Amino acid sequence: MSENNDTINNQEEEYEKICYICRRPESKAGKMIAMPGNVYVCQDCLQKTFDTINNSGMNYDDMMKMSGMPNMGMFGNMNYQDIDIPENQKIKKKKKVKKPEEKLDLRNIPAPHEIKHMLDEYVVGQDYAKKVMSVAVYNHYKRVAAGDQADVEIEKSNMLMIGPTGSGKTYLVKTLARLLQVPLAIADATSLTEAGYIGDDIESVVSKLLAAADNDVERAEHGIIFIDEIDKIAKKKETRSRDVSGESVQQGMLKLLEGSDVEVPVGATSKNAMVPQVTVSTKNILFICGGAFPELDEIIKERLNQQSSIGFAADLKDKYDEDPNLLQQVTLEDLRNFGMIPEFLGRLPIIFSLENLTKDMLVKIMKEPRNAILKQYEKLLELDEVKLEFADDALEAIAQKAMEKKTGARALRSILEDYMLDIMYEIPKDNNIGTVVITGDYIKKTGAPVIQMRGMEIPALTQQNG
Repeated sequence: MSENNDTINNQEEEYEKICYICRRPESKAGKMIAMPGNVYVCQDCLQKTFDTINNSGMNYDDMMKMSGMPNMGMFGNMNYQDIDIPENQKIKKKKKVKKPEEKLDLRNIPAPHEIKHMLDEYVVGQDYAKKVMSVAVYNHYKRVAAGDQADVEIEKSNMLMIGPTGSGKTYLVKTLARLLQVPLAIADATSLTEAGYIGDDIESVVSKLLAAADNDVERAEHGIIFIDEIDKIAKKKETRSRDVSGESVQQGMLKLLEGSDVEVPVGATSKNAMVPQVTVSTKNILFICGGAFPELDEIIKERLNQQSSIGFAADLKDKYDEDPNLLQQVTLEDLRNFGMIPEFLGRLPIIFSLENLTKDMLVKIMKEPRNAILKQYEKLLELDEVKLEFADDALEAIAQKAMEKKTGARALRSILEDYMLDIMYEIPKDNNIGTVVITGDYIKKTGAPVIQMRGMEIPALTQQNG
């Protein structure tokens, strides 16, 4: 008898529980409530059932007295019927691989120059931005380590980074969080709305951080939250309806940025009666906001032109039109004119801009970082025992094409994928190929890559694949 019970228990541990109502597995629906007769119901369906009963006006006492209703064991002592899921419909549980737990040691925080040096291995250029972030993060975690022991109350080092698309805002934050071994949550401000309206509540960004910290509240309270597209919640200039996704979101985020206790659901994005909630303090959470802020450069130009626009020594109105790094001259006044409210900006004391990527920077991005895209392709072909090389003129041609797309470093991957498609398809066909050299002519579509066979010293030009 005990052997049979052990077999049943092993099967239950091996396969996922399925909700009897919505048919979702445990990995999708969350924790299940067990009913008699091998019936499992997810928390969402149970909540909807209770809501329906409450809204229908039915009397619970009358329901408990009812009889003759099959499979209603939850309401009384009915005859239970075992419900077995067919073998071909069972879902096996994914095997969980335990990762070594990594935590930031608050007593041994890396110095700013060490943090910047670590960022240099992964991020090309943006030296000023990396310097600002290194100092801000160092000061923030020193403040956290000091706690309430400090005689002087130190304010949070929340940041606002401004930079064109593809300049590396998100990548910088991701790299920083990984190097510091702290949980990171990335939220998109475009989906945030005022509480009570369709969309994500402002507090949902904290629940994402809690999930990233594996529901460890203490670890989440030392994490980083990156809110991207922050320029999308700027105050609308002309609107006849309530600004639920603009100024209202900025107002709602004030307490969050400054530091407050927030009730967030565990393992879910929305609050309901069936989901447990925990209190998370945002006092020691570092908030980093980022955005491209389109048309902000026009506001800056207008301000700069007004400063000296009269007399013989006046600047020309088009003086700043060709300035690629005009955003670095941004002021709080410019951001207020853009639509960010003063109270919101006051809680983001560190404001800095990222540089536009130049052609030389794009070439370096392709080959210098530790996980550079060229190194990835070289490794892929190395697994086929083929050496991949890129000529300097090829890298310049790729960088030039990326500049024309005006999407920053994001364009590099799509361009390389396009040119590497035929090579990655054809190379595995011939085991005699030893080296492939991508030339500038191949990128310009006026030539072909150079292929060298194994044991041959003189490379031979081949026809372009495809």
